[in-house]
Amino acid sequence: MPSLRLGNIAPDFEAETTAGPIKFHEWIGDSWAILFSHPGDFTPVCTTELGEVARRADDFTKRNVKLIGISANGLKDHNKWVEDINDFGASYGPTNVQFPIARIAIADEDRKISTLYDMLDEQDATNRDAKGLPFTIRTVFVVDPKKVIRLTIAYPASTGRNFDEILRVVDSLQLGDKHRITTPVNWNKGDDVIVHPSVGNDEAKVLFPEVTFHKQPYLRTTPLKVSE
Repeated sequence: MPSLRLGNIAPDFEAETTAGPIKFHEWIGDSWAILFSHPGDFTPVCTTELGEVARRADDFTKRNVKLIGISANGLKDHNKWVEDINDFGASYGPTNVQFPIARIAIADEDRKISTLYDMLDEQDATNRDAKGLPFTIRTVFVVDPKKVIRLTIAYPASTGRNFDEILRVVDSLQLGDKHRITTPVNWNKGDDVIVHPSVGNDEAKVLFPEVTFHKQPYLRTTPLKVSE
């Protein structure tokens, strides 16, 4: 099966989750969505990640982003694991994983969805279940309200994700859709942005009154005031 690429429509699927059965596209609705896989429940790196997601819930909500996690475990394991995540996460700050609201965990014991999204680990021989079947790596898919894949990231099972970076990219994508801009290296919300190449110089002066034209004719930067 060909790999999923940026610009592809995210494959729809039906799944049993901790919030009950869902249809992925229907669940997304008019929101953005982040589908992220974790190798397994009751594993150390995943426990730290899900705690971070819970603590950052407001950051995702204010960006109109829903989160949905997936692993090759059943619902009973998911629900029990939440207790561990909340307990361990409390040492870093208030942690309350409320999967049935917006942070849903998919049960994918048969690996159907993991295979559909090419999430299974082909590298780490230790990332296997008791039957020798591969668990997932740490993949991330950012999907926009039109159900288009806008970002993919794949981390090895041994490396926890940086959710600051994932939020940074969501900010860049959302602002780019709205304001005809791109974002430079190491950009963070509030920093100057780059005027999109499709915008002519005369139009740039109208759209961005504080635009700076640099020696390189293809580089035009501007402040961009946006609400939090």
